[in-house]
Amino acid sequence: MSEAKPETVSRCFAQTAARHPARAFLNVLAETAGIYGIEAGEISYGAMAERAEARRLEFARQGYGPGHRVGLLVENRPDFFVFWLALNGLGISVVPINPDLRARELCYLIGHSEQVLTIAIASRVADIEEAGVQARARLKVMTPDAAVPPALTPAGREPVTSDTEAALLYTSGTTGMPKGCVLTNTYFLTCAHWYETVGGHCALGPDGERMLTPLPLFHMNAMACSAMGMIRVGGCLTVLDRFHPRTWWESVRASKASVVHYLGVMPSMLMGAAPHGSDRAHAVRFGFGAGVDRSLHAPFEARFGFPLIEAWAMTETGNGAVVAASRDPRHVGTNCFGKPAPEVECRIELDNGEAAGDGEPGELLVRRAGDTPRHGFFDRYLKDEASTAEAWRGGWFHTGDIVRRNPDGTLVFVDRKKNVIRRSGENIAAVEVEGALKRHDLVRDAAVCATPDPVRGDEVFACIVAERDLAAEEREEAARALVHWCLKQLAYYKAPGYVAFLSALPLTATNKVQRGEMKTLVARLIAEGDFVDTRALKRRTGG
Repeated sequence: MSEAKPETVSRCFAQTAARHPARAFLNVLAETAGIYGIEAGEISYGAMAERAEARRLEFARQGYGPGHRVGLLVENRPDFFVFWLALNGLGISVVPINPDLRARELCYLIGHSEQVLTIAIASRVADIEEAGVQARARLKVMTPDAAVPPALTPAGREPVTSDTEAALLYTSGTTGMPKGCVLTNTYFLTCAHWYETVGGHCALGPDGERMLTPLPLFHMNAMACSAMGMIRVGGCLTVLDRFHPRTWWESVRASKASVVHYLGVMPSMLMGAAPHGSDRAHAVRFGFGAGVDRSLHAPFEARFGFPLIEAWAMTETGNGAVVAASRDPRHVGTNCFGKPAPEVECRIELDNGEAAGDGEPGELLVRRAGDTPRHGFFDRYLKDEASTAEAWRGGWFHTGDIVRRNPDGTLVFVDRKKNVIRRSGENIAAVEVEGALKRHDLVRDAAVCATPDPVRGDEVFACIVAERDLAAEEREEAARALVHWCLKQLAYYKAPGYVAFLSALPLTATNKVQRGEMKTLVARLIAEGDFVDTRALKRRTGG
């Protein structure tokens, strides 16, 4: 008798654990274990199932169930999976939290998500508690090894199904505060099915596939794509705390990875190292990611001996509308991210609403083919019906990305339509950084935009109109003060990497910043060297 189709993430995992209890599910490398202060080694499917079940029973006894949300600030530790599987089994939604978030960001996320409990590493408990107070939230906080406290509110009684909310992932907030994407069990199961069946260069085998990712579990790539893909085929996932260029290949070999996931910044850093005789001493069959420098794409593959499969997706689309260059022709070195599969419908739309022709850039619109155009996509933006409707206007999901179509049907990424800065894989909303800067007493007005960075893709450039004239010798100290101010309020990567002081910003007749003019202005300031370089101040701290 064949297995019933799983309706939840936890059930999908349980089926694999029943088939392969002794197989390794997670692999914690010695380097990661040392950084986190945890035990190194492999955790089998059976052992993870037992740990998750014990926690599930504990949460159930304390009154947790459908309708509750629980925050997870546990970094890339095995605890993430223990709690996600345990909570999912009760119909509880998890809210993964970026450990780099600081007070103001945490306050917003906790208040907006209405999470009733946050599970946080010990070093961040005080921050979460303070953010809860500031948000006036009814919130309890526990460390991963603590006993589960009683639920503050009663759980719902609705049955747990494929439509039940499984997670709430926050976007980076390209035009305002971050949006909470409500993701159902179907979202994650669609990701699992896609990776199991996509084939081509990305084919996963059923017998001991091993994947390595340095990406964070609070992003859909690692949480939905990597984890669910491995769970579906009974593979082993090695999750690093983050990308370490100097020890990357040691990690690849130690993990015995057959698949690696990457961000575009990673190949650039790896190609910067001198060639070595061990460059091909690995078992990797393919890399999966996005944003590789097109000039380095072919040289990387030639040097290290495996293809980098460029793909496109968003938190909102999940793998319901993923496009990946998993089959030839891949058009290496052109920003091509493949041809849409038959189950994905794409439209490239010009500003006038007409369809773009081949080679003509326009906004990418996507939906699922057939009777359920939103299958596998996010359910909605939490508490934001207007933005949900706007994103789906006309029956298509509007991505905000500009692409063009090749004559063979493959798609090429051109640019981002949204006002967003993408630094080392992190989307940064200019308006959020501007808001932080404007709260400083020194600042009368501020505007932020991206400037190209050869390693990180984009860097944050801030143009400041000060409350008083600053002498040339005062500007460096003032710039450093503004960056330190931002670092106290925002994740480190959002702080300005360059600061320039101007007498006025380019504004419209209604006093709005002219974003197009800003790009031209920043390019000139960079060329003339009329700025303060503050990149050295942007360092990961805490947690």
